[in-house]
Amino acid sequence: MQVINSVTMLSIILTGAALIREREHGTIEHLLVMPLTPFEIMMAKVWSMGLVVAIVATASIVFVVQELLHVPIEGLVGLFVGGMMLHLFATTSMGIFLGTVARSMPQMGLLMIIMLLPLQMLSGAITPRESMPELVQNIMLLAPTTHFVSLAQAILYRGADFSIVWPEFLALIAIGSVFFLLALARFRKIISAMS
Repeated sequence: MQVINSVTMLSIILTGAALIREREHGTIEHLLVMPLTPFEIMMAKVWSMGLVVAIVATASIVFVVQELLHVPIEGLVGLFVGGMMLHLFATTSMGIFLGTVARSMPQMGLLMIIMLLPLQMLSGAITPRESMPELVQNIMLLAPTTHFVSLAQAILYRGADFSIVWPEFLALIAIGSVFFLLALARFRKIISAMS
């Protein structure tokens, strides 16, 4: 579960911090003179940061959890990585959205506290969702971490295959698309204000 929490935290922080640093150092203006659309700039940030986190998390699962600690993994690591990529799509989009809201790194840090604590505490990674009030359970269905934790536990602990976890995959695609579109709208607004 700590690997899952780290995936969420790193993906949001890296993308948000990269965007804020580019705004602070003025390098985002360099991107504006290139023949790139805001969509292409944002996709590059989403997939570059997501890929870094995915490689490190996969290496952690295989080399640290399986090989070094000898923790048995019941399901397919490849299926877990596929779910993790969808989760990274959603969380990196959240990071860009937060990076467009925050004006500085200290503000980003405060927003991270507000975002990460509920995502980690109420997603089912630390405490079982069944022990939470039904209202909280229903609200947390809007968070990508809830679905990622559910699919990760099903795959890694119980050996579930795609026929069992496909609803979580669909939920991650839907949530990720919404966050991506929100972040893209904010990103376009910031870029148009700069130009």
